[in-house]
Amino acid sequence: MINTDKNHKHTYDAQGKMTCCTQEEKIYTQAGAKELVNEKHQHDHSDDDGHDHSHSGSNDSVFKMFLPAIISLVLLLTGIVMDNWLPQTWFTGWVRIIWYVVAYAPVGFPVLADAVKSIRKGEIFSEFFLMGIATIGAFAIGEYPEGVAVMLFYAVGEVFQTMAVSRAKANIKSLLDQRPDEVTVLRNSQTETVKAETVNIGEIIQLKPGEKLGLDGELLSETASFNTAALTGESKPDTKAKGETVLAGMINLNTVAQVQVTTAYTDSKLSKILELVQNATSQKAPTELFIRKFAKIYTPIVVLLAVAICVLPYFFVADYEFKDWLYRALVFLVISCPCALVISIPLGYFGGIGAASRNGILFKGSNFLDALSNIQNVVMDKTGTMTEGVFKVQEVVFDKAFNQDEILQLVNILESHSTHPVATAIHEYVGKPDNTIRLENTEEIAGHGLKSTVNGKDLLVGNFKLMNKFGIQYDLDQNSIVYTTIAVAYDNKFVGYITIADSIKEDAQETINLLHKLNVKATMLSGDKSTVVKYVAEQLGIDNAFGDLLPEDKVNRVKEIKAKGESVAFVGDGVNDAPVVALSDVGIAMGGLGSDATIETADVVIQDDKPSKIPLAINIGKQTKKIVWQNITLAFVVKGIVLVLGAGGLATMWEAVFADVGVALLAILNAVRIQRMKF
Repeated sequence: MINTDKNHKHTYDAQGKMTCCTQEEKIYTQAGAKELVNEKHQHDHSDDDGHDHSHSGSNDSVFKMFLPAIISLVLLLTGIVMDNWLPQTWFTGWVRIIWYVVAYAPVGFPVLADAVKSIRKGEIFSEFFLMGIATIGAFAIGEYPEGVAVMLFYAVGEVFQTMAVSRAKANIKSLLDQRPDEVTVLRNSQTETVKAETVNIGEIIQLKPGEKLGLDGELLSETASFNTAALTGESKPDTKAKGETVLAGMINLNTVAQVQVTTAYTDSKLSKILELVQNATSQKAPTELFIRKFAKIYTPIVVLLAVAICVLPYFFVADYEFKDWLYRALVFLVISCPCALVISIPLGYFGGIGAASRNGILFKGSNFLDALSNIQNVVMDKTGTMTEGVFKVQEVVFDKAFNQDEILQLVNILESHSTHPVATAIHEYVGKPDNTIRLENTEEIAGHGLKSTVNGKDLLVGNFKLMNKFGIQYDLDQNSIVYTTIAVAYDNKFVGYITIADSIKEDAQETINLLHKLNVKATMLSGDKSTVVKYVAEQLGIDNAFGDLLPEDKVNRVKEIKAKGESVAFVGDGVNDAPVVALSDVGIAMGGLGSDATIETADVVIQDDKPSKIPLAINIGKQTKKIVWQNITLAFVVKGIVLVLGAGGLATMWEAVFADVGVALLAILNAVRIQRMKF
């Protein structure tokens, strides 16, 4: 399998091991969604008899990965037995040396080849280089079994690390599995099974119960229920009505459904999600960046220290023995290998990204996992975030001097120029707009409402700030109205108002409770009227709430919070609040599954509309960071102790193997743990 980009060419041997890149590159390349797509196409095939062999040979693959280590282990144990318990007259001299060289070859030669390739790329001080020097040095001083053992355990660690990376890829693979390669389309009144990528926009897909949708589209059937777990992490069925959008990866649950394709195969939401997760690996957390820089400085230093351990005692120790001090230097080199950090840390972050995606939360990079774990204040919009965003007209209060039906029809036509949920509520209340009425000079005034001209007379529909802006006089205490209020003026006269109510989401209260448990404050900023915002805030126990805000007012409020030294995450639709998203430490988009724009804008995308995913995302960030720092502490403490012992001649190669491979394996197992956590 070959994956090529414009900078690197990565190749894999028969064991599935990458042969010409650094450990960190290995994780990120193996985790890339593009490689997974290639891998899926290579393995998801059927032979001529129609049987699927996509999973056959998986056990054989694992056996092949361990085969070199098994051969080396058998030869090593046999040599140790003949050295210590079954002395042989022939097992001496060159025969003994060749025996251990043969035992070394299956696990050692690939590492030496990697070291040479790294040197050719200008990366001299790689872990392959360290292991090569240490084991060849062990052979040079006659410690053949220890030289083989060090490389053997290192090779076993490599295999386990490859398996850990494969497990980290499982969440992305499950997404790929939700995007079928073939779909059934209706052509000339006949069903035809074709490749999904060949289906054109406008064609009709027929979806049987239990089948997965291959492309995004519009439901043509009256109703259909879908399992959306692959996209949102929610197992609860989602029932769609005729005309609603359905997405690739959804599984039809009940009757046969027909879907008209609206998006090309490569442009589906699922494809964008896969691309997002793939690109997430390039956005590294500060901890990762530090470790990468640290390793580049650390490794050359320990090589120089190893040389110093071997050479300098000659000038200060009376009974200097070159072989003994070389052995100490070699032990020091084995211990110093930074693979435990270089592998486990990015693997931990990738595990966090995978765990989040499994729960319907998409992080654009591990840096946002880190940032979200430190968030002190979650600032949120009201409509569509903590409330359903589905408004209904409660009452219409117009001056009797105006024809209510006529004004409502004008308001309805003007609101057709807006996509705001308020406009939808008015459309549902009034009905279909009368298209014979012509509006002129229609404009939207940000944070205020809409203005237009009808029959030479101005029509204003918006909040009371819009009335004030145009000098419209009204005798009304707007604060006495709890509901969202739409003020209307016509021909420079105040007509009256329409009240609209929204309902709080069922998990909104749970969200605030969980945030408080995490010691995170909650602040609500909304353009809606203050009475409504404060009412919702009091119902949910939100710490601070501000209404009647323009976009620039929201920016100023966030600046005030940050001026106090608090880190801020802003939760909204990711589009209208772009300035606030840019200012905040982490921008979170709600309900991003249905919008390309939210996926592009936000740092974190919650794929469904559940605000309870906000504290869940914070918790995943905290757990990921906790595991990463556990690994850093483990590696530094154990290696530090054994380094001192090795330099003092108190640690052998066996302790060095534990300090290197053993710690690396423990760190990898700890990093993988986050993928098994239940949040």
